[in-house]
Amino acid sequence: MVIDTVLWSKWLTGMTLAFHAIFATIGVGVPFMIAIAEFVGIRRKDPHYILMAKRWTRGFVISVAVGVVTGTAIGLQLSLVWPNFMRLAGNVIALPLFMEVFAFFFEAIFLGIYMYTWDRFRNPYIHWLLTIPIVVGAGMSAVFITTVNGFMNQPGGFVMEAGQFTAVHPLQAMLNTATPSKVFHVVTSAYLTGAALLAGIAAYTMLRKGPSAYHKKALKLMMAVVLVFSLLTTLAGDVSAKFLAEHQPEKLAAAEWHFETESGADLILLGWLNAEQKVMGAIHIPKALSFLAFGDFNAEVTGLEEFPLDERPPLLVHYLFDFMAGIGFAMLAVALLYFLFLFWKKRSELNKWLLRGIVFSTLLSFLGVELGWFYAEIGRQPWIIRGYMRVEEAATSSPSVRILFFLFLLLYIVLGIMCVLVLRRLFRDKPAEAELDKLMKEQHIQSMEKGEPV
Repeated sequence: MVIDTVLWSKWLTGMTLAFHAIFATIGVGVPFMIAIAEFVGIRRKDPHYILMAKRWTRGFVISVAVGVVTGTAIGLQLSLVWPNFMRLAGNVIALPLFMEVFAFFFEAIFLGIYMYTWDRFRNPYIHWLLTIPIVVGAGMSAVFITTVNGFMNQPGGFVMEAGQFTAVHPLQAMLNTATPSKVFHVVTSAYLTGAALLAGIAAYTMLRKGPSAYHKKALKLMMAVVLVFSLLTTLAGDVSAKFLAEHQPEKLAAAEWHFETESGADLILLGWLNAEQKVMGAIHIPKALSFLAFGDFNAEVTGLEEFPLDERPPLLVHYLFDFMAGIGFAMLAVALLYFLFLFWKKRSELNKWLLRGIVFSTLLSFLGVELGWFYAEIGRQPWIIRGYMRVEEAATSSPSVRILFFLFLLLYIVLGIMCVLVLRRLFRDKPAEAELDKLMKEQHIQSMEKGEPV
């Protein structure tokens, strides 16, 4: 039996990225939400927001632990599964990979200090300041690892000699033309997803147990963040589309099923391809693709016909692109609807259908992140380093990759189950209201011991 090691390598890496993306996104997005909650709590002297920061931090630490394992798995798989890629590009991407690890440790150190110094400072803003290096470390982890992906899409910062990358300039490789748009999109979508997660938890709790002051405040705060970053993510998507039109036209053309080069190109939504590769049942928005790509309704957009058949991305990326963009607009719509109901007194922003919509949009946000990464990776095919190395040239030839797939699958199943069980144990039968009462009593006792007015 012949084992297709390239296919198994793709499946293994795809599975790992899909699992890691969940925890990596939480790792980038949630620290910013913790910082916002504590800052608002200090400014308003509202213990509800302080409690949000405390509870969110406890849950966040669990996700960090799982993220460490999956991140380590990715590093291991780069050497085991894609040895030829590392042999060619290892000296180019070593710096951002090292900096990503450094950023994580920077974040982890301050996270430990932050967790164990609650109520240790007379000025609460000093404790809040500890969130800044945590947010920066988490964000820089995303930035550094995204520069690696940017390099794979727009390789540079080296000279190709005798099949090897020489005269390497790591900073030039990191600051490739793909980096700005990719970093913008990754960071804004992570913040959007982090806020959507916490808003969804508040909405779900209110559906099960009814509204409470704590969860109403958490929902309102996080929905405000969802609204802001829904708009920024939409802007990031527009920037990314314009980057693709200029630098990776084959990827944009595949995503939009744009086969022939033409001016005033239509934007194609949904639909399917028949046996003759004709688009059927799609929605055509006249000249919208030209505007999306170049900001000009009459601009010329390059079609797939301009590229050799063996260099065209798989056409299924059209569905990934459509659903990813659709999810972004759906989340924006839910956030707008929430605030419309909040300020329109005839409707309640806490009605069950809207709360269900918020919970559902939380699931959609993570699906959008997954689809976005799969679009980024599949849309680069057949290249692992665009223009220099194909995927089949980079993959291992060892049949053991199939065994690795099932070993890592087992690892992720165990990690997923353990993460859920630990989080349930951490918060089950520990409602925020009871914890708040306990917190207030402790503060009351401390104030009396210090002789402060209560």
